Amino acid sequence: MSPLTLALAGWAGMAVVMAVLYVVSRRTANAGIVDVGWAAGVGILALFYAALGSGDPARRVLLAVLAGGWSLRLAWYLFTDRFVGRPEDGRYTMLRREWGANAERNLVLFFQVQAFWSVLFSIPFLPVVFSRTGFSWLDIAGAAVWAVAVGGEWTADRQLARFRERPDSAGRTCRSGLWRYSRHPNYFFEWLHWFAYPLLAFGAPWWWITLAGPVVMLVFLLRITGIPYTEKRALASRGDDYRDYQRSTSAFIPWFPKAREEKP
Repeated sequence: MSPLTLALAGWAGMAVVMAVLYVVSRRTANAGIVDVGWAAGVGILALFYAALGSGDPARRVLLAVLAGGWSLRLAWYLFTDRFVGRPEDGRYTMLRREWGANAERNLVLFFQVQAFWSVLFSIPFLPVVFSRTGFSWLDIAGAAVWAVAVGGEWTADRQLARFRERPDSAGRTCRSGLWRYSRHPNYFFEWLHWFAYPLLAFGAPWWWITLAGPVVMLVFLLRITGIPYTEKRALASRGDDYRDYQRSTSAFIPWFPKAREEKP
């Protein structure tokens, strides 16, 4: 198959998956399953491309392991943190309220938009699975970037989960571990992860397309669904404590915190 044929076939498959997940969301009254479907879908597409691509076999296996492992970890985290046994995420509750009588119709479209986003984020995998260049140190570097990024994201998620389990965490902001250096270390490492694929694809025809991964993810995190919404919710629930955190701590890239001002 050509790269375009693979992408179109992947899109058709994801459209079916998201249609099924919409039915699940109707029965559970929880649209958060769409996030799980997006994360799992990108990994499934990576496996699909790796199986049918015509590039170097070792690199295709490496892509399947890296992208599949990233996808499995993120999908499982979202499933346990935002769906199973959890109330619907506030984003979707707000959308239902804003859409009113058109909520279900719009959610059908929303799920299908997520199918398209899954394919969009899978595009950086295509140059990798069609690359015929020999296995090199760049592939090892890509795997190293992946390990640092996924390990950092997992660590940030675990640190936040442990903080939330503390009885004194209500109304307070996590400032321990990686959260001392960034207000969103999980987002930072998620973004960093996408640099692994340009390294795997370097030298292949159209390899520069893989740079769309970190660019598009950065736009989403900084401007669309990531930091803006998360910070809005944090300010609503934690007020002055989070405002103090904003003043002292980097929003995205981990850095040493500023000295906290003492209140008179």
